[in-house]
Amino acid sequence: LVVQDYGGPVGFRMAMAHPERLQALIIQNAVAHDSGLGLVWQTRRAFWADRRAHEAALRENFLSPDATRARHLGNDPAIDRYDPDLWTDELTFLNRPGQADIQLELFYDYRTNVASYPTWQRWLRRTQPRTLVLWGRYDASFRAQEADSYRADLPAAEIHLLDGGHFVMDTCADETAQRVRAFLTTEANGV
Repeated sequence: LVVQDYGGPVGFRMAMAHPERLQALIIQNAVAHDSGLGLVWQTRRAFWADRRAHEAALRENFLSPDATRARHLGNDPAIDRYDPDLWTDELTFLNRPGQADIQLELFYDYRTNVASYPTWQRWLRRTQPRTLVLWGRYDASFRAQEADSYRADLPAAEIHLLDGGHFVMDTCADETAQRVRAFLTTEANGV
């Protein structure tokens, strides 16, 4: 099971519902610990606490051109490695009629994921699934400390911090593919 961002909560729920189907877990910038939530989450938590009072701030924090660009670049010092189409295409999608409202509903519901973190952590510690964690060290949404939190729950996990942002494939597609291939090959050979 491969999970990234919103796919993390979906994947954890799937894995817990059918643990017998899980052979290995690959986590790429998907959070299961409060420690992984970066500074941008202050505005998002305020939105969860009082939706009406903080909706405008969340729109700026999550849906604006600057926020969309920052989601890809994070705090990467080598921004020339990124194709601007990454965030301009995303912004075009976010600006489609009705899409902002859909995203706000989805994001308001995200608070239920944060509330589920302790359950997911207990499950990880209890089941110890074979896990590969690939993390973009320049992610501004989800902090790199999250990798350490996974290490605490899953001492045998293979964990790599890569020179990328939230969408580590933006800049590290080849390295990601090599690490996933090696991890799955080792899994297939029973090593």
